[in-house]
Amino acid sequence: MRSALLPALAAFASAARHQNFAHAAEELHLTASAVSHHVRKLELALGVSLFQRHARGVALTPEGRLLADAAGSALGEVESVLDSLRQHRRDNGVRISVLPSLAGTWLVPRLHRFVGAHPHIRLSIDTDRTLVRFDEGGPDLGIRYGLGAWTGLTSRFLMDDSLQPLAPPALAAKVREPADVATLPLLADIAPEGWREWFKAAGVRYPRTGTMHTLSDSADGLNAAATGLGAVLARSRLAAAHLADGRLVRLPGPALPTRYAYYVVHAANRSPTAAAHAFISWLEREAAAKPS
Repeated sequence: MRSALLPALAAFASAARHQNFAHAAEELHLTASAVSHHVRKLELALGVSLFQRHARGVALTPEGRLLADAAGSALGEVESVLDSLRQHRRDNGVRISVLPSLAGTWLVPRLHRFVGAHPHIRLSIDTDRTLVRFDEGGPDLGIRYGLGAWTGLTSRFLMDDSLQPLAPPALAAKVREPADVATLPLLADIAPEGWREWFKAAGVRYPRTGTMHTLSDSADGLNAAATGLGAVLARSRLAAAHLADGRLVRLPGPALPTRYAYYVVHAANRSPTAAAHAFISWLEREAAAKPS
C-alpha cells in the first residue's frame, strides 16, 4: 500500500472501531470532517464503499468490515511491537549526550567499569557540542558544563574542575616560574575562562602576543600541546591521561578553580528510568573517586 494512504487507513480503523466519526476524531485529535475526508480518500483509492452513511451515524459495509478486521489486526500488531521497543529502551537502554572532549578524555575510558557492573544495560553515547533537545526522541541523560541551570531540564551536580597550565616536557624544561609561561606559545580553546584569567591569578601580566592558536575542542588542545605546538591551559578532569603517561607536565603557577562545573541533566517532565538511575549513580561514584 502506498504510504500516502496510511493516515487514511489509521483514521478508518478508528472510525470502524467506534462506528462514529466524531469519536474517532476525538481519539486521533482531528476534526470529524478530517476523519470523513480520510475515509473518503481511502474509498476512492479502493473503489468501494466502506461505510453506509445514515442520519444516526455510520455502519460498516461488508467490504468495510473485511478491511476493518485486517487493519485492526495489523495496526494492533505494530503498536504491540512499538510498545515492546519502548519498554526495551526504558528497561535496558540509556542514551547519553556529552561534549566530545569529556567523552574522549574522561567518560569513555571509564565505561568498561559500568558495563562490567551492569552487563544488561546498553549504552548509546552521543557526542555533540550543541544543546540537544531532551524530548521524547532525544537522549535520556546529558552531561553539561555550565552553571547548573538550563530551561526544561533537571540538573544535579557531578563534579567541579580547575584550570592548570601544561606543556610537553621539552617546553616545560624552559619554565622555572609562572612569569616564564608568558614566553611560551600559548594554545587556547573556546571555554569561557582562559589564559587571561590564569595570568591574573598568577600575578603575571598577560603577554602582548596573547594566544598563538585556538582549538574549538579542549581535547584537541591537549593533543596539540602534546605534539609540541605550545602550552595549554587545561581542565584537570580532561588532562589526567596526558599527565599520567608523561605527554604533558604541570607548569609552575596556580590551579585556577573554574566558575563552571559538570552536571548530569535530564528532562524535567520525565523521570529517569531505572537504567538511567544506575548510570547516574555510577557517574557520581566515578566523579568522587580519587584518580588511580
